[in-house]
Amino acid sequence: MRLILASASPRRLDLLARISVKPDAVIPADIDENVPKGELPRQHALRLAREKAVAVAAKEPDALVLAADTVVAVGRRILPKVEDEQTLRACMRLLSGRRHRVLTGVALAVPGRGVRDRLIETMIAMKRLSDQEVDYYASHGEWRGKAGGYALQGYGEVYVRHIAGSYSNVVGLPLAETRVLLKSAGYPIA
Repeated sequence: MRLILASASPRRLDLLARISVKPDAVIPADIDENVPKGELPRQHALRLAREKAVAVAAKEPDALVLAADTVVAVGRRILPKVEDEQTLRACMRLLSGRRHRVLTGVALAVPGRGVRDRLIETMIAMKRLSDQEVDYYASHGEWRGKAGGYALQGYGEVYVRHIAGSYSNVVGLPLAETRVLLKSAGYPIA
């Protein structure tokens, strides 16, 4: 059975390789990722993952379609995917000295059997950041396109005091849950 990854994220491809999964194709889903008024972070992550899986499955109805969406949330507030330094600095000020949640919705469209999904949550406590630390982090540029503006697998790791939950979830794809979804759909995985 063919497996399609409905994501342009190179991190997700790298993570799948850790469990010996190589998708047959990568087809990013083209959906509206805006947050509707009143939608909570958990609902948002799961809805986007499902919509991505369904959108790509409509084009590839005979393949398994794996999709995910990762959200960084402080309380009920969903932080954006950061594209500019001003937004990065605003996110880092908000995260500084606080706990926040990283939520990933994972969805697998299975031909003839609908969409199966999981929502995984990881708690992170970030140290209080000085202006110099934010400047240092901003200078590396790895934050571009990242939810909340930081990469746990990169320079952002030095600012994390505590993590409770799945590390791979924070990077972009919770591997234990993804493996179970694929295995339950009959995908050959060890």
